[in-house]
Parts: sequence; C-alpha cells; structure tokens
Amino acid sequence: MSATPIQEDRPADAIAGLLASLALFASLIGVAYRPARVIPFAMLIALIATGMGGRHARLAATAVFVCGLCFIAGLALAVITNNPIF
Repeated sequence: MSATPIQEDRPADAIAGLLASLALFASLIGVAYRPARVIPFAMLIALIATGMGGRHARLAATAVFVCGLCFIAGLALAVITNNPIF
C-alpha cells in the first residue's frame, strides 16, 4: 500500500498565477503604450508572483523573462518611432 501525497491547492497559488498573468498582460500592453511607465510595475508584479512560488512557478518565471524582453523591445520601438517613453 503506497501512500500518495495529497496536494492541496492554497489560495496563494491562485493569486500567484493571477499576478503572473496580469504581469504578462501589462508588459505586452506596455510595449505599445509608454514602456518606461508600465513595464517596471509589471516586472515588480512578476517578481512578487515568483516569490510566492507554488504551482505556477514556471508561469511566474516566464512572466519575468517576458517583462524583460518587452522592456527592451518597448524602449527600442519608442525611440525608433519617436513616441514618448514616459
């Protein structure tokens, strides 16, 4: 008789997944609209979601990576197209 560990879903897991998806959405919006104003807050939210860990740890790590790429791409696009950064 083998004992299988019971995994309980914590509310923090759901919040971490929600924060990670919010950070992804905000960083993608930030590419088109004022990247230096929006994306740093999205990065902060992604880092908080990563710190919470849990079931959505890979999604949170992806959110941090995508936020970094969107920050670089958003600033480059804003400079090339003469749009405001702030």
